[in-house]
Amino acid sequence: MFVQEEKIFAGKVLRLHVCTMEGAEWLEEVPEDTTVEKLKERCLKHCVPGSLEDPKTVTHHKLIHATSEKVLTDTKTVLEENIQDRDVLLLIKKRAPPPLPKMADVSAEEKRKQEQKAPDKDAILKATANLPSRSVDRTVAHHSMRDFQTELRKILVSLIEVAQKLLALNPDAVELFKKANAMLDEDEEDRVDEIALRQLTEMGFPESRAVKALRLNHMSVTQAMEWLIEHADDPTVDAPLPGQTPSEATDEAGASSAEATAGPSAEAGGEEAKDELTEIFKKIRRKREFRPDPRAVIALMEMGFDEKEVVDALRVNNNQQNAACEWLLGDRKPSPEDLDKGIDTNSPLFQAILENPVVQLGLTNPKTLLAFEDMLENPLNSTQWMNDPETGPVMLQISRIFQTLYRT
Repeated sequence: MFVQEEKIFAGKVLRLHVCTMEGAEWLEEVPEDTTVEKLKERCLKHCVPGSLEDPKTVTHHKLIHATSEKVLTDTKTVLEENIQDRDVLLLIKKRAPPPLPKMADVSAEEKRKQEQKAPDKDAILKATANLPSRSVDRTVAHHSMRDFQTELRKILVSLIEVAQKLLALNPDAVELFKKANAMLDEDEEDRVDEIALRQLTEMGFPESRAVKALRLNHMSVTQAMEWLIEHADDPTVDAPLPGQTPSEATDEAGASSAEATAGPSAEAGGEEAKDELTEIFKKIRRKREFRPDPRAVIALMEMGFDEKEVVDALRVNNNQQNAACEWLLGDRKPSPEDLDKGIDTNSPLFQAILENPVVQLGLTNPKTLLAFEDMLENPLNSTQWMNDPETGPVMLQISRIFQTLYRT
């Protein structure tokens, strides 16, 4: 008896249940060495007659193993895909890709995006081309953007010169400035931040020691606390701060000597009074001179900057370490020399300030001169003088005049 060769060597025949998404279901018998692509063709002949005329039909369908939810590969055999007898397969048509948008749809989408887009410079110029032009005073617009605090220093420099001349013309000028000098000493001695002092005493530090630490550290609680901890075992920690410097003692001795040796001559007395007034001016300026923050100086010098340029940077930037560092690394504007330049005495602003009655009266008060000197070298103290009943009205008038002249 003759037996065909393919039947002698044929592999195991598997019975597979095939289903479609439309609900069709049937049984396929295939050898285990049949490829998935051949199995797919047989399935399509069964459920979609005549579909194989289009070669793309096979590629647009796929077989999925229902149990493992695995998509079968066309080039592998049923055995290689590990399909067992009576397994269930699902024949699914691949989802068609979304159609490309029509030109009308693209145009509508682009139009919508353009409507939501902000206009550019050219569009603004085109839309406003027919609007009537207005004459704008660019000088006034430029000045209106000035910062009052930036200009205040120039104003103070010029007002200090005026105040010194007015006070020097007063017959009692020497006595007035002695009083001002005493007021300055009293102010420096008594001005202690009560809140800062209470914080330190609540930490357990003695009051006298806390006061000394605050004065040495410009009323900074953090720096004062660090100083107290560092000097806790210092035997001189409770020693009082020196009340005078040797130069100040010399100045006072010279002033007393000048008073004692004043002659009967009116001219000689006038010269001595003028010299004494000059010395008192110097003493006041020396007491109010800028004192850089020692910690900031050390920190900036460790970066490689010279001490002089570090002090200049701190002076320009009101003892602010970060701002001083940026100044040193930048174009160094304004320069320290710019700080000593006053405002143009012929400018409308300065003339308006001098014509104000409140300012005129304040310039004859020695305390106003002290306030100007202090704010010049320590701008952070401006708030204190703005709240002072004697100097506050003067500062308020200066601010109002500035805002009125340079208002937008």
